[in-house]
Amino acid sequence: MLNSVIENAYQVLEGKELSKEIAFQLMALEKEDILDMISLANKVKTKFVPESHICSIMNAKSGVCNENCKFCAQSVHHNSIVEKYPLSNTKTILEKATETYIDGIPTFGIVTSGVGFRKVSKEFLQITDSIEALHNKFPDKKVCASIGLLSEETAAELGKHGIYHYNINIQTNPAKYNELIADSHSVDERIETIKLLKKNKIGVCCGGIFGLGETPEDRVEFAFALKELDVDVIPLNVLIPVDGTPLENQKCLDISEIAKAFAMVRLVNPHKIIKFAAGRETRLKDFQGLLMLAGVNGFISGGYLTTRGRSVNEDKIFEQELKRF
Repeated sequence: MLNSVIENAYQVLEGKELSKEIAFQLMALEKEDILDMISLANKVKTKFVPESHICSIMNAKSGVCNENCKFCAQSVHHNSIVEKYPLSNTKTILEKATETYIDGIPTFGIVTSGVGFRKVSKEFLQITDSIEALHNKFPDKKVCASIGLLSEETAAELGKHGIYHYNINIQTNPAKYNELIADSHSVDERIETIKLLKKNKIGVCCGGIFGLGETPEDRVEFAFALKELDVDVIPLNVLIPVDGTPLENQKCLDISEIAKAFAMVRLVNPHKIIKFAAGRETRLKDFQGLLMLAGVNGFISGGYLTTRGRSVNEDKIFEQELKRF
């Protein structure tokens, strides 16, 4: 017999919205009720947004970031060991994208460290030149970007260059951003960039990280914030504590808590693409498949900026197996 909370959550399958009250209650479920919640999340995904979504990203500029995000190895404020290099040239980006597309992954993203681009600088133009070169060489493929905060001017320029999705995460409950993530910039600046992207008809990829020290209630607030922002793709990461960062000793979340969080985000956002990013292989390990059935559409393949992933071939086999459920 289904738990009464899950029974109430089944209204999502009928096209109704999940209330915040029910979402809070779902985060308190235990044992076999969690499996029922995962099953419901997968049914919702299958009914409303069944397509797969796999992408690969390139760390096109690494390290030396002046922001103080607590989880990030690339911040100059931390003592983590990370490879540092300036913006990759167009030739290098084309080579990496070619590998991605040949491997059968249709979506390639350019990611850079740093606060972002409020002006059309020389470096920004180098990025847009690379985007244009990718479109010219691979007219039928998708090009994405994640280069930080934008202005009216730079968002408009990216719109002109045909960016498919732009990633900028709110990371956690917006009310807790300065406490859990960073105080060198605000979540409002990120939200403003999201609004500028939508204004310029650029798809928004926006999600966050579980395991920062947030509460289950924070996870619910995070899910509803994404719903309010009406983003297109929701990437969910599980914290991988990095030596030298303020979160290096952060206790890892229990798998059951991660599973509930993933399923809850799906039930709050039934029509959105949700993809599993960092932590899929290294943190979930034996439970990776379980989490992929908690309402997730796909994943990032091949690595996550400063943390390893796994081979594209392994992931392609994994994707085919998931389609059987």
